[in-house]
Amino acid sequence: MISNQILQNTLDGLKNISRSDFCVADTEGKILAFTAQNPEISSSDILGFAASPADSQVVQGNQFFKVYDENRLEYVLVVSGGSEDIYMIGQMAAFQIQNLLVAYKERFDKDNFIKNLLLDNLLLVDIYNRAKKLHIEVEAKRVVFILETAQGKDYTALENVKNIFQGKKGDFITAVDEKSIIVVKEVNPGDGYAEMQKIAEAILQAVREKDELVHIAYGTIVKELKEVSRSYKEARMALDVGKIFFDEKEVIAYSSLGIGRLIYQLPIPLCKMFIKEIFENKSPDDFDEETITTINKFFENSLNVSETSRQLYIHRNTLVYRLDKLQKSTGLDLRVFEDAITFKIALMVVRYMKYMETLDY
Repeated sequence: MISNQILQNTLDGLKNISRSDFCVADTEGKILAFTAQNPEISSSDILGFAASPADSQVVQGNQFFKVYDENRLEYVLVVSGGSEDIYMIGQMAAFQIQNLLVAYKERFDKDNFIKNLLLDNLLLVDIYNRAKKLHIEVEAKRVVFILETAQGKDYTALENVKNIFQGKKGDFITAVDEKSIIVVKEVNPGDGYAEMQKIAEAILQAVREKDELVHIAYGTIVKELKEVSRSYKEARMALDVGKIFFDEKEVIAYSSLGIGRLIYQLPIPLCKMFIKEIFENKSPDDFDEETITTINKFFENSLNVSETSRQLYIHRNTLVYRLDKLQKSTGLDLRVFEDAITFKIALMVVRYMKYMETLDY
């Protein structure tokens, strides 16, 4: 059904053109929108006309029209004014409202189609048949963005996102839950991931309030409509993995997840077994803040002792002493590439397990 605000805007525009007054009521006699200051139209007249077999009728000097949604009566339109062409004006107004019903119904159908497409609820034959009926291009390149704010899917953020893509026929903005906003973006033939990053940042700027935590993720570019659900799943994974391993980033691409994508798909029992085998009864999470800072900085500088000691404002020998101490504690020498990889993965696994524990509560 059309919103009352859209109906009101339509009637105001029609009045400016025709100099006639309009009123729209539902089938229960309730007035939804009107242009006259005090519309003298009784609900009994509306109900009486709605129950009659006539599609148009003059009642109490006003011209009444029925507006259908397919074969179902949706609205009663009342037109009043001194114009001799009041019947023709009323017919044009009823036609306009009926077209609005068709447009909004198609928009609603498209939204449902996109939601079911994202959630893999459609058979391949249904995708092609419904896309053809809804005039949606099947072979266009697309990518899925998922936006998540601290407040969840609020109306203002949704409208801001819609404003960015306003007028772009191949783009769809929807939601499948109360936490996020989803954008299915049609990609121009020459565009790649650099352009997708710019689009993500533009969405971010449009919805972010001061100091508000916002995350946006996007999947890979797919070539056909049937593959859109894959891009959605990738974007959803990127959003989750980004929260675990890249929480400082507001924009995260599926293609940039690296080893975090693999760890995210590991079962928790296997993760616990890995940590126990490598560290026995200890865990990388048990180290003091100084040791953790040293380890992270050492990794940031690609295992370079000199650069790490410089950035930590400590003597080279002090750093070597800390690394030796860590080796005695864990049996891993971070100056050896293979041991460093093992330790890095262990840190990420522990972080992943802690995140999954928060979801359990």
